[in-house]
Amino acid sequence: MSDILQTVDWSRAQFALTAIYHWLFVPLTLGLGVIIAIMESIYYRTGDDFWKRTTRFWMRLFGVNFAIGVATGLILEFEFGTNWSNYSHFVGDIFGAPLAIEGIMAFFLESTFIAVMYFGWGKVSRGFHLTATWLTAIGANLSAWWILVANSWMQYPTGCTFNPETVRNEMTSFWEVAFSPVAVNKFSHTVTSSFTLAALFVVGVSAWYLLKRRERQMATRSIAVASLFGLVASLVTAYSGDRSGAIVARLQPMKLAAMEALYDGCEGAPLTAVGILRPESQRTSDDDAFYFKVDIPKMLSIMSFRDAEAYVAGINDLLRGNPEQGILPAEEKIARGRVAIDELARFRDARQSGDQETVDQITRKFDPSTPEGREFLGEYFAYFGYGYLQSPEQLVPNIPLLFYSFRVMVGAGCLFILMLALVWWYNRRDKLAEKRWLLRLAILCIPLAYLASQAGWVVAEVGRQPWVIQDLMPVGVGVSKLPGESVATTFFIFLALFTALLIAELSILFRQIKEGPGKE
Repeated sequence: MSDILQTVDWSRAQFALTAIYHWLFVPLTLGLGVIIAIMESIYYRTGDDFWKRTTRFWMRLFGVNFAIGVATGLILEFEFGTNWSNYSHFVGDIFGAPLAIEGIMAFFLESTFIAVMYFGWGKVSRGFHLTATWLTAIGANLSAWWILVANSWMQYPTGCTFNPETVRNEMTSFWEVAFSPVAVNKFSHTVTSSFTLAALFVVGVSAWYLLKRRERQMATRSIAVASLFGLVASLVTAYSGDRSGAIVARLQPMKLAAMEALYDGCEGAPLTAVGILRPESQRTSDDDAFYFKVDIPKMLSIMSFRDAEAYVAGINDLLRGNPEQGILPAEEKIARGRVAIDELARFRDARQSGDQETVDQITRKFDPSTPEGREFLGEYFAYFGYGYLQSPEQLVPNIPLLFYSFRVMVGAGCLFILMLALVWWYNRRDKLAEKRWLLRLAILCIPLAYLASQAGWVVAEVGRQPWVIQDLMPVGVGVSKLPGESVATTFFIFLALFTALLIAELSILFRQIKEGPGKE
């Protein structure tokens, strides 16, 4: 058992490491590609060589980031097969489809036209080059769409049925998988937050030029494009984030309760704006979870269910159950999950022994078109993953990490809206260069944007623990049977490799920024 736990922990750590490093490069690629396309569109419309020079400068920074993002992304996808083979077998028919489409359609689209984007200047018409730039940006965001569809299905498994013969979930509706409410909202929130990060990057770099009294025209015009683009994107991000909260409240209530450190549910639940949690060892009761906090009355109920008096379940409700609210105890879910697991084992044994009557009986239980199937799938198989848990406490994710990560994300997002609005306003009135405090703040917002982006993924992924597939497969079941030492070794290899790539990218970016756009 200790060897299995070691493998699980190291596999989780390795996947988290790869995902974190990969996400350092993706948001800038998604947003900067669109900003570059907008700038080149202005060049195409005006014929002003200034915009060509400006576009090519930002294109150089985009290229460095794009190349390293691809390298880390390829490793991330291979880890599903190497480190999470049980997961890949269990849901490969579903999870593999959007990833295959991403590779065949989106990745090849961007990788094909990026060559024209970089090497086509003066070799193809301006119109075709502009088309290639837009297709590169669209391809990158289409790639994000299909990857986020796959990730969303892990959070909200839909459009599928379970086949007991193959012990696999099989897709029954591609459109339910591709356009589930979780997938649509996650794409909107993730991509617009990436647009915001890219806009902050362009604004921050341009602010550095203004502080250094260099490239004033390029800096102010780049800010004019990026600040408006980023302001719109940040407002959409805030809206989709609000929608995400409502979706999480309905589909992943434990994640919401952990994000708010809400132990006991209540009607008219307040939202904790800021607070400091007590360590678990110092907490004497659920009412004593904070050293201090500032609440907004009824706001959590409003954000979660659009009703000021709505009941929001707490951690204790979800563990112990709440009959008045129709919440099953975790122990009951575990018991039902074990019934589903036992039925699957009985099916396997019946097939091996040639007991066709039992095989047919259990097959009907897994068939959603039969009455017994609808009952069994809804009452027992829906809790299949719970059957692998040892205790209800395993259902509680890391509360302090979620609580603080959520507030970093939201707090930074509010700051970005305010900062981008001020930058756009002062730049429009040609007074931005005088506001040196605002220019410095714009530069500081670049690393803060990356921190907020990572915090968002911490909330999304840590919040659904212990599930690799919500309610159907715990992390410990999805892992490959590998020696923990082997996974630990590759963890440190990847750590060294990714750190070297990050240092290389930063050094190249800083050098390119210091050199500036140069002359065409």
